[in-house]
Order: sequence, then structure tokens, then C-alpha cells
Amino acid sequence: MNQYKKATFLHLTLRFGAGFLVLFSIVKIGLKVLRSGSFNQMITDYFGPETWYRFVGQLLLASLFYGLFMAGYYKFIKK
Repeated sequence: MNQYKKATFLHLTLRFGAGFLVLFSIVKIGLKVLRSGSFNQMITDYFGPETWYRFVGQLLLASLFYGLFMAGYYKFIKK
């Protein structure tokens, strides 16, 4: 039996979204460090006083959509 069929939709959304949030933030920060060549430049670009809310908002929105999509897929589509 599919382990995802027993879980609630909200639980699946949070589970998939949290995993994506961690992985996506690590990848996004790592790529910024590689592209800019400096850890301090990444801190300025992503966690500055004017830019941190945009960075966090993008991460939360992307993880929410991913979590909703994957929960819907595993709960209702995949047999």
C-alpha cells in the first residue's frame, strides 16, 4: 500500500515543502557564493536590511507550491 495515501494532505504538503525549503535554500546560497566569488557578497545580496524579506519570501513561496504540487500528485494522481 502506498504510504502517502494514509497521510493527510496538509501533512504531505508540509513534509514535501520543508524538504524542498532546506534543499532549495542550500542550493541557492551555494550558487550565489560560487557566482559572486565571495561569502560576504552573498550575505549582502540575500540577508541585507532591504533584501532579506525578498529572499525568504521566494523560498517560502517556492516551497509552498512544490509541497502542494507533490502532495496532490502523491495523494490523488499516483496509483
